[in-house]
Amino acid sequence: MDLQQVKRIAVAAAFSGGRILLSHFGNRFRIEKKSANDLVTEADIASERIIVDIIGKTFPSHTIVAEESGVRPGSEIFSWLIDPLDGTTNFAHGIGIFAISIAFVRQGIPVVGVVLNPITGELFSAVTNQGATLNGRPISVSQTDCLADGLLATGFPYNLKEIRDPLMRRLSRGLDASRGVRRLGAAALDLCFLACGRFDGFWEQNLKPWDTAAGTVIACEAGARVTDFNDHPFRVTGDCILATNGRIHTEMINLMNLDKRP
Repeated sequence: MDLQQVKRIAVAAAFSGGRILLSHFGNRFRIEKKSANDLVTEADIASERIIVDIIGKTFPSHTIVAEESGVRPGSEIFSWLIDPLDGTTNFAHGIGIFAISIAFVRQGIPVVGVVLNPITGELFSAVTNQGATLNGRPISVSQTDCLADGLLATGFPYNLKEIRDPLMRRLSRGLDASRGVRRLGAAALDLCFLACGRFDGFWEQNLKPWDTAAGTVIACEAGARVTDFNDHPFRVTGDCILATNGRIHTEMINLMNLDKRP
């Protein structure tokens, strides 16, 4: 499998989906609720439709897993994870912090990642063992080696009311230990901002595979360390993610574990 061809198709699909999102952004459109805090708009659906169509026509035998339409069965070896609009709540409220996230998975491991913010035109991409880029230029994680000097990012899961106490405790510890904590509302962009050195660490719970797969490839190829809260290897099907520049990872592991002092 030519991973450069895979990346080219993912990039083309992302830009096609991005044009759909831009045509809806700032206009009136239908919003539905999948749950109390989990929204879907007609823009999500239209973006996903064109992305799936482009990938499916080029790789008709591949499995495609997309957030809104579910699984299109195919190969057990090659699959795609697609989020046609990461940051739907931002999008629905006219906030230009959202992205399209597309990952190609080989034998269960994401090996190509593409994340596009249509508003800024920033295209993050990576192929395993080939480095990560932002609009074609190589990127790398920050050199911050002390958590106190670090800028962190986090997110709140849709079931936040069920886990409010540990969620707030980790947020409080992060605020106390670092230069600041940001909450963008789009995990794919959090990981990409970590990859290019804007953030030094990122953590979140209860994300879906399509939220993290592409961003994780990009972050790792930029030099990030990505694990769960217990420093075990990260899996896209896991229930938590911790990504850092590597230099502050031990401090962040201690911060995540609530039975330890930060």
